[in-house]
Amino acid sequence: MAANESAYAAAGVDIEAGDRAVELMKAAVAKARRPEVLGSLGGFAGLFDAGALAKYRHPILATSTDGVGTKVAIAQALGKYDTIGYDLVGMLIDDLVVVGAEPLFLTDYIACGKVFPERIAAIVSGIAAACAENNVAVLGGETAEHPGLLEPDEFDIAGATTGVVEADELLGPERVQAGDVLLALESSGLHSNGYSLVRKVLLADANFKLSQHIDDLGKTLGEELLTPTKVYAADCLSVLAAAQIHAMSHITGGGLENNLLRVIPQHLKIQIDWTSWQPAPIFHLVQEVGKISFPDLAATLNLGVGMVMILPESSLATAQQVLRERGVKSWTLGAVTA
Repeated sequence: MAANESAYAAAGVDIEAGDRAVELMKAAVAKARRPEVLGSLGGFAGLFDAGALAKYRHPILATSTDGVGTKVAIAQALGKYDTIGYDLVGMLIDDLVVVGAEPLFLTDYIACGKVFPERIAAIVSGIAAACAENNVAVLGGETAEHPGLLEPDEFDIAGATTGVVEADELLGPERVQAGDVLLALESSGLHSNGYSLVRKVLLADANFKLSQHIDDLGKTLGEELLTPTKVYAADCLSVLAAAQIHAMSHITGGGLENNLLRVIPQHLKIQIDWTSWQPAPIFHLVQEVGKISFPDLAATLNLGVGMVMILPESSLATAQQVLRERGVKSWTLGAVTA
């Protein structure tokens, strides 16, 4: 151990690097703030003024926790860290908005083998940018250095979020009726699910390179795989303010049909028009290279559908108009039947 080196530093934990990472991320986090947030970044706990809930007649809190899975391996391999935060925010707050909740705040957790301040700041900048776009406060977080458990270049991210919804405006299966329409919202690509399958098929088995340009994709494979998750929370809340929605389904791991069935009452069924859209080329690439059956593909990947709204037909035109104004492509995916 060097004369001026602490025992903790000798064990592989660099406290000064952690402090520098906090300083680098402060400007980005400051943009992801709401009036209810108290204090500043760096405290032991994030503070949010619950007095803001007084405007609700009967507030119900909603919470979600998640990560982004093995997509972090793509960011790690490419050395690009400023988009993976969008994936985390999408996985978290879009699980809240499906019940009609407005996401309020988020906390993140980054575990790494070694703290590289610029890398940590880049990850958090993506989280903060996605939160700012959806009026969600970054209330705090934790960066944990785990030498010996993770290699220096390895990291993983996770987070938790909280939102609020009026009790009598809570969305869910009990509102869904026969005759309701399924309205699909286009995904930006794979989002953050199925990457274990995708990496095995394309990188391990077929030996594709992330730097390899794929003509059908119009970009390199790495650029496609690192495309950020589309975050729908602000779009969905805008539709909720203008049209009647009965339920929503965030299409994540398990695919389209499995996630839809989570918000459909058992006495009803869904009819999906599988010809109503053309999935993006990345889905065809995975299927063809991996020789994967369509049922297996559809049970793993979103196939180009990131969110589904379930609504009465009378609300369909208004919902689609709001989404068009917000630049979100949508189409009628199917219907709920008796």
